Amino acid sequence: MLLKAKESLRKMLSAATGYYGGLVQSYSLSAYDLRHSLSSSIKASRHFIPCKARSLSQFSCGGSSGDQEIVIAMGSNVRDRVSTFDRALQMMKSSGVNITRHACLYETAPAYVTDQPRFLNSAIRGTTRLGPYELLKKLKEIEKDIGRTGGIRYGPRPIDLDILLYGNSQIHSETLIVPHERIHERPFVLAPLVDLLGTSCDDGIETSWHSLSKCSGRFFELWNKLGGESIIGTQENLVMGILNLTPDSFSDGGKFQQVEAAISQVKLLISQGADIIDIGALSTRPFAKRLSPKEELERLIPILDEITKIPEIEGKLLSVDTFYAEVAAEAVKRGVHMINDVSGGQLDPRILKVAAELGVPYVIMHMRGDPSTMQSEKNLQYGDVCKEVASELYTQVREAELSGIPLWRIVLDPGIGFSKKSGDNIELTIGILNGANIVRVHNAGYCADAAKVCDALHKRRRWEN
Repeated sequence: MLLKAKESLRKMLSAATGYYGGLVQSYSLSAYDLRHSLSSSIKASRHFIPCKARSLSQFSCGGSSGDQEIVIAMGSNVRDRVSTFDRALQMMKSSGVNITRHACLYETAPAYVTDQPRFLNSAIRGTTRLGPYELLKKLKEIEKDIGRTGGIRYGPRPIDLDILLYGNSQIHSETLIVPHERIHERPFVLAPLVDLLGTSCDDGIETSWHSLSKCSGRFFELWNKLGGESIIGTQENLVMGILNLTPDSFSDGGKFQQVEAAISQVKLLISQGADIIDIGALSTRPFAKRLSPKEELERLIPILDEITKIPEIEGKLLSVDTFYAEVAAEAVKRGVHMINDVSGGQLDPRILKVAAELGVPYVIMHMRGDPSTMQSEKNLQYGDVCKEVASELYTQVREAELSGIPLWRIVLDPGIGFSKKSGDNIELTIGILNGANIVRVHNAGYCADAAKVCDALHKRRRWEN
C-alpha cells in the first residue's frame, strides 16, 4: 500500500486528509495533477510523519551562524499553479534562499475578491543571508519575472510570495511587516505553518511563533475539533496495477516478459479499474538476485515503449519500479510519470537527485537491507512496528527533501511484506487505514471493488461524525 504523493510534468496521485476551516483543503501536489487529468475532483492530504518528528529540533537547517531562518508563503490562482510553484522554488534557490522544508499544498476559495479562480497555497522554510529588505526585493523580482503585474488588490495573480517569519525579528514599516500581519486570520497560511513548524519551535523563530500561537488558538481548536490529522479524505482510493517483466517474481514471474503478453495484461488491469500501472523489470522477492542497470533496462525499455503507444493508457499513469537512478531517468524520458523505489534511495542514493531534477513523484518504501537480506533475523526485529517504520520513513523523507524533492512530490509506502513478519504486516495495515489512498495490487478488479466499498464506509463514517 502506498501513502501520499506528487507529480509535476503531467499528472499524479495521492492524498489522505483534509480539514475545512470553512475554506481549506490540503493535498500533495500529485493529487492536484492527477485529479485534473483523470477527473475534476481533488483529494485532500496531509503528511504521514510521526508526531515526535514535528519538533523543530528535528528539522536541522544546516546553516551557519550568519544565516537567518525564514518562512515564505506562496500562493497562485492563474495559469499552471503547480508549475509556477516549481519555478518560484528554483528562482528562490538561485536568489540566496536555502530551502529546507516544504509544506503541503492547500487549495482555498478566494478571499476578499471572490469572483476569481481558487488559490493554491503552500509555504517553505529555509535560511538566508539576505537582510529582510533584500529578501523582500528578491521576492518581488521573482513575482515580476513570473508574470505578476499590478492588478487589483487581492485579485488574480500567477504568484504571491510573502515573508511570514524572519528569524525572531519583528519589523513594522511601510514596505514590510514581519511577522505577517494577517497570519492569524488566514487558515490557508496557518496550515502550512503547522506543517513546517508544528506546535513547538527551536531557537531562531521561537519568539515569533510563540506570539503567533496565541493568535492562532481558534485555528488549532477548530482543527482538533474536526479531527486534526485523523480526518480522512472523502474521495476514492487509487488502484495501482502491477506489471512484472521478470522471470522470477514470486507471484507472476515469467508471465509477461513478451510484448504481447505484457500489453494484454496492461489492458486487463486498466479494464479492471487500475489508475496507475507500475512496471517492474527487477524482482524484489526475498533473496532475489540483483540485476545491473543495463540488464534491467534491456528487459524494461522494449515493453515500456510499446505500452506508451496503446490508446488505453491515455489518462492513466505509468510508474517504474526501480532503485537505480539510471533506470529511473531513462524510464521517465520514455513516458513514465513517477518513480517507485523500494529502497527509498538507500541502494542508489543518486536516484534522489534524479527524481528532484526530473520533477516527478517519488515513492519511498520502507525496507531494511535489500531483497537478499530484508528477511534476515536482524531486519525483522521491531519493538513497535508502526512507530519504527514511521520513524525510519521520516529519515528517508528528510534525505529526499534535502536532495531537492518537495514534500508534496513524495509518496510513502510502509513496505508490507518487506522486512516484516505476518503480524507486522497486519499491524501496519491497521495503522494506515486512516491514511492510505493507493493500493498496489496484482488482482486489480477485486481490489478496485474492495476500495470502493472502503471509500463508501469512510465517507459514511465521516458524515456521521
